[in-house]
Amino acid sequence: MKELTCIICPNGCQLTIDNDLNVSGNMCDRGKQFALQEIQNPQRTITTTCKTKFIGYPVVPVKSDGTINKDLIKDVIKEINKITISDKLGIGDIVIENVLNTGVNIVLSSNILKEG
Repeated sequence: MKELTCIICPNGCQLTIDNDLNVSGNMCDRGKQFALQEIQNPQRTITTTCKTKFIGYPVVPVKSDGTINKDLIKDVIKEINKITISDKLGIGDIVIENVLNTGVNIVLSSNILKEG
């Protein structure tokens, strides 16, 4: 038996998943879907920073534009750490396309380089 707190909506339901993948404690179907995915194939959105060549802004915020398998997070972070941004990119501009063949891009989440 596993216990989770649902993070999909503000209710924060306390979920219980038994060995047969029966979910209880959810107030909506989204909680059940969250619990099953969390048990079977946990995914996360990545938010971190990426180096730049700009003296005033040595790092800028980046994020994944989709969810990444939880087992790949460390490898994706390693890929991001290999990059140094040298262009004046803005929000949503792709820093790494299709990172580790996941179908997910790493994108800039700030306009600070365009504005600075």
